[in-house]
Amino acid sequence: MPLTISDTIQIEDWEISEIFVRSGGPGGQNVNKVNTAVELRFEAARSPNLPDPVKRRLRRLAGRRWTKDGALVLQVEETRSQARNREIARERLAELVQKALEKPKRRIPTKPTYGSKRRRLKAKKELGEKKALRGRVKE
Repeated sequence: MPLTISDTIQIEDWEISEIFVRSGGPGGQNVNKVNTAVELRFEAARSPNLPDPVKRRLRRLAGRRWTKDGALVLQVEETRSQARNREIARERLAELVQKALEKPKRRIPTKPTYGSKRRRLKAKKELGEKKALRGRVKE
């Protein structure tokens, strides 16, 4: 079943692979016996459903989770349940792709106002005068 991100973008099953491994942390005998941790791997670079700008933003957002071959790897071992960990991993993938879909707002450069320039220069002048008084006393 494909993972739906938005109206236009879906991640197909062949783009995602999941490996289940033994989890650490609390859970007692259950975590020692059952492979509950999930390692989800999304082949983002090869995905035909993601436009290139989205892939670039996703790569920046992923950070260390992005591999050299262009895959996004998410590891989840939060709960004792394999099914719940799998759900959490898929939710996190969807959130990351959703964030990558949002175009960053362009910064509009501003100039300091005339008044702020005058106040800054006045403060600098006053500080300079104060420091000049700290010199040696002339007789």
